[in-house]
Amino acid sequence: MALRQFRHSKSVTKRSKKYLEEALYKRLFREGSSEVSVRQQLNQFLKSSKSVYKWEVGYTLRKLRRHKRFYPSLKLSETMTYRGMNKTVSDQAIHLDLVAKVRGITAAENYFTNLPDTSKNHLCYSSLLNCYCKELMTEKAEALMEKMKELRLVESSLPFNSLMTLYTKIGQPEKVPAIIQELKVSNIMPDTYTYNVWMRALAAVNDISGVERVIDEMKRDGRVSFDWTTYSNLASILVDAGYFDKAEKALQELEKKNAHKDLSAFQFLITLYGRTGNLLEVYRVWRSLRLAFPKTANISYLNMIQTLVNLKDLSGAEKCFREWESGCSIYDIRIANVLIKAYIKEASLEKAKELKERARRRGAKPNAKTWEIFLDYYLKTGDFKSAVDCIDNAITMGKGDGGKWVPTKEVTENLMANFEKEKDVQGAECFVDLLKKSMDVVWFEVFEALIRTYHAAGKTSPVMRRRLKMEHVEVGDAAKKLLDVVCVD
Repeated sequence: MALRQFRHSKSVTKRSKKYLEEALYKRLFREGSSEVSVRQQLNQFLKSSKSVYKWEVGYTLRKLRRHKRFYPSLKLSETMTYRGMNKTVSDQAIHLDLVAKVRGITAAENYFTNLPDTSKNHLCYSSLLNCYCKELMTEKAEALMEKMKELRLVESSLPFNSLMTLYTKIGQPEKVPAIIQELKVSNIMPDTYTYNVWMRALAAVNDISGVERVIDEMKRDGRVSFDWTTYSNLASILVDAGYFDKAEKALQELEKKNAHKDLSAFQFLITLYGRTGNLLEVYRVWRSLRLAFPKTANISYLNMIQTLVNLKDLSGAEKCFREWESGCSIYDIRIANVLIKAYIKEASLEKAKELKERARRRGAKPNAKTWEIFLDYYLKTGDFKSAVDCIDNAITMGKGDGGKWVPTKEVTENLMANFEKEKDVQGAECFVDLLKKSMDVVWFEVFEALIRTYHAAGKTSPVMRRRLKMEHVEVGDAAKKLLDVVCVD
């Protein structure tokens, strides 16, 4: 399979048979955007001998990243290099970001270090800075920013945006105004994201009038054009602050800015009108979305049904679900999960089970989230055996990104406490074996509870000390005292 540079027409309809018969991004998303289907399609393509153009690879990477399919993105990006496709510095900056997301920050640092000096420009430095900021590595981020200033590589608002986002996330939004001032002194033009994160920082310190002053400044400046994201950000801030009337005015401005009928804008409108409690507006915007997108995407139905459930309009959610179910080409378990959770919340267990089975019959296996929903119900009702079965199923399914699913500490402690109460050594041991399937190292609290269960049941385990050593587990003083009783021949 060759990856070819492309400098002419972007049409794929007239290319020769040695090329992929359809654009690469269409091939990868042929069966939807789930992690499993995208990986399968990518592997099939990489095994084939078909060629593609460079623009297809770049566009596909953007689409994969937008859907948060980082592992397939990195695999495709690495293939670009392996198969001889020249990477621009922009490509390398994107690759660095993917390495950080998939393999961690150390791998990203190594990739950056090994880049040729000619590639270490503002793009790759900014990409590494953004990685530090996403990982909340404040000291490294601040040091790299200073180095970028020394090298005169701060050429846009991007590094400032990354730092401001970092400070907002770590609970230091009061640092953002000083960065805004530095940006202005440096004669660097802010962009829409700059204003949005500035507004978020002011909202974090409850300065709502300051948020409105930022909007006024944007209007006076005139260099940065307003788009719908500015108003969705403003509306979200006002909703959080409880200013529903002002929020709805911002949403009206959002609609005016959505001249190009952006799907995400419609979805933000539905979500935010839902948060103001305005059911009539939710339905009105939904009708507008359906007119703009007659072939309505699963993600839109997911958003609408979730909003209706949040507004306690369960009959409306069910009607919307039936409409989706009757016409969907791919049965999305995420949409079914919304109604399953709503039924469980109403203690309608049979309806939830029936919907789970209906989804299974349509080809949508329950995912880890499905089993989490049932797990929560069984724990609340004291059906611990069914709860363990849910955990078993969730571990077997794994997370959607291919990672291991791990029950929370709270859930684990709840179940172990029940085994101790019931003096159920066998149940506790089976549960510990189950946890080992999803954890590299089982929490020491689990083994402490296991020791207490043996003690409560009056049973012994001569190998318990050796077992703890093999598991690299160090228990507390109370558990060690119990070991003198439990760990005897």
